[in-house]
Amino acid sequence: MAASDLFDLTRDSLRTVERRLGLSRREYLQFCATLAATMGLPRGADAAVAKAIETAPRPSVIWLHFQECTGCSESLLRAEHPTLEKLILDVISLDYHETLMAAAGHQAEAARKAAMKANKGKYVLVVEGAIPMAQGGNYCKIGGHKAVDLLKECAVDAAAVIAIGSCASWGGMPSTGPNPSGASSVSDVLHEKVVTIPGCPPNPYNFLATVVHYLTFGKLPEVDDQGRPKFAYSRLVHENCERRAHFDAGRFAMQFGDEGHRKGYCLYKLGCKGPETYANCSTIGFGDAGENNWPVGCGHPCIGCAEKGVGFTKAIHQVALMKNVTPPLQFPRVVEEQGKGATLAAAAALAALAGAAAGAGAMITRNLGLSHEAAEAKRARQAADTNPQGGAQG
Repeated sequence: MAASDLFDLTRDSLRTVERRLGLSRREYLQFCATLAATMGLPRGADAAVAKAIETAPRPSVIWLHFQECTGCSESLLRAEHPTLEKLILDVISLDYHETLMAAAGHQAEAARKAAMKANKGKYVLVVEGAIPMAQGGNYCKIGGHKAVDLLKECAVDAAAVIAIGSCASWGGMPSTGPNPSGASSVSDVLHEKVVTIPGCPPNPYNFLATVVHYLTFGKLPEVDDQGRPKFAYSRLVHENCERRAHFDAGRFAMQFGDEGHRKGYCLYKLGCKGPETYANCSTIGFGDAGENNWPVGCGHPCIGCAEKGVGFTKAIHQVALMKNVTPPLQFPRVVEEQGKGATLAAAAALAALAGAAAGAGAMITRNLGLSHEAAEAKRARQAADTNPQGGAQG
């Protein structure tokens, strides 16, 4: 389907999807374009996204909950494009979700098994929360089954496994030391790489874009070495932060409520982990309320919740480890016409060279002085030899 076909106002499938999703034509096209842009797809890919949503069978999704706070699901509840009911009823088929499904008890377990059987090898397994492995996995049971056993049972015939949230992605808050329950990630339990969408909570559109990519292309998006979709986790939070200009100019908030904090200065010295956390929080925002609707935009440092070894591991106000840029020790003016200030290392090197030069100059002067004295003595001797009677007269 060509991109121009998206604007065919008489296309029956477009009218059908409008009724099905409850979106106007403009809203639907904007939704497809937004997802394509979020995934970093090339121009014209919005047509493929639209085609997939219109015609592709809705993928069956089984959503498991383990050691978590349900924040990831709560984040999904606040998605607006489309809203949750449109997502789970018209874009995907959410066949099992302990928080959202109407069934309970034996009926809920029967629904899970029926969905797994009917969609064997085709359903998408989404896991929210860490899996406790200590004491044989007895710290978490659902429907009489241990979390670890339930995960392995559901993963066997899944077409794809997605770990949503930091807890499922790498252990998150439940794995914080001393970790008595042995909270572990989905990939550690299954001993294989899975798609991970870390964050506490992650942005719902990172999950939605991942599912729509699978729906559109029949495969999951390209991921990094930690299983994170590159379209969402390939750049540091710091790189696109709206406070980055203040960082570069050396303007920092030194404590909460001070003048710098009120003026929106950089929060690096208050412990912002943006310089060591890979996520797109600074560009996509939360709650469909604008890109500034995220922790740093609201005046609080990023705690690195999406980064393993940072979030829930480092102290909130501990200064971040700079991964690809460091704050200069001597800051230039906001507009620096030419050159830049010397660093301490450069100044020390210059001082060492100046010291060496000064020492060498002193030695040269000393040697020159000695040479002059020697020359004068030689001339005096030569004069005495030439005029032996020319001594001092009384």
